[in-house]
Amino acid sequence: MKVRKYGLLFGSALLSASIFAACGDSDKDGEESKGSADGLDTRIVTIATGGSSGPYNIIGTTLANEYSNEFGVNSKPQSTGASVENINLIKEGKVEMAFVMSDVLTEAAEGIGNFPEKVDEVQQIAALYPNYVQIVTTADSGIKTIEDLKGKRVAVGDQNSGVEVNARNLLNGFGITYDDLKVDYLGYAEAADGLKSGSVDAAFLTSGLPNSSVMELAASIDLALVAVDPAKIEEIAKDQPYFVAMDIPADTYGNTEAIPTAAIMNALVVSSELSEDDVYKLTKKFFESLDTLGNSHQAATEITLESAQKGMVAPVHPGAQKYYDEQK
Repeated sequence: MKVRKYGLLFGSALLSASIFAACGDSDKDGEESKGSADGLDTRIVTIATGGSSGPYNIIGTTLANEYSNEFGVNSKPQSTGASVENINLIKEGKVEMAFVMSDVLTEAAEGIGNFPEKVDEVQQIAALYPNYVQIVTTADSGIKTIEDLKGKRVAVGDQNSGVEVNARNLLNGFGITYDDLKVDYLGYAEAADGLKSGSVDAAFLTSGLPNSSVMELAASIDLALVAVDPAKIEEIAKDQPYFVAMDIPADTYGNTEAIPTAAIMNALVVSSELSEDDVYKLTKKFFESLDTLGNSHQAATEITLESAQKGMVAPVHPGAQKYYDEQK
């Protein structure tokens, strides 16, 4: 009798397990259906950014949170050496999305400079906000112009970062090569530390405004910004059209007057391997999140639907184009 009793109990347990399993499968199917309709085909959206203190990383962190909350995907920022590395990370299938500077993206799209072959794996979603070339030094350094950098110890950004690429290109436009400088490949935070300690004389900290490392510097040293002649920038732009002349507004870092300098548009890019539907949804959510992104960093307040479609330098992903076509 005990055997029979235990057998009945075991059979009931099996029946209950089957019922629960069937219900679980039904719920799972429902979730998959919902995910297909409202979520993304991909389950991971890693966003390559830049240095941990830069606008790329701050904005990218906020955008990743928006994607995670909206689509239930594993979305997170990845701190990197910035533009050149970010392009290569997408090319290698290691990230799905990235922030890059337009000069580096131009090289990738055309197969020049840092990229011996065209990078077809990267497509553009939007033009973003301008990155201002901020050449920072101390008031007592004697450095007033780019020409004064000759013979000085200069931080030019992480090697092959967007900062370093445009620093090199801008210097070349003035007839200056790295042979004329004592070059240090330092990111934002390291360059700022170098200026504080006196181990570097000047630094390129190209980014959106304001740059947190420059703000911290302004609070701790007698900081000076090197002006770049707008007429010379226009001349350089004949061969390198991604350079535009812009001013760092007065009082950005306690400066009493606007500082003329060069600027390069930033770009949001994505892997061409992502589906049209996924990139459509990612693009749509990006624009729906502009207020939130602007609250995370002031630079993002300059992004608009209209400006995002101007200054594209790489092929636009079909999913992003679908979104833009709907807005007309």
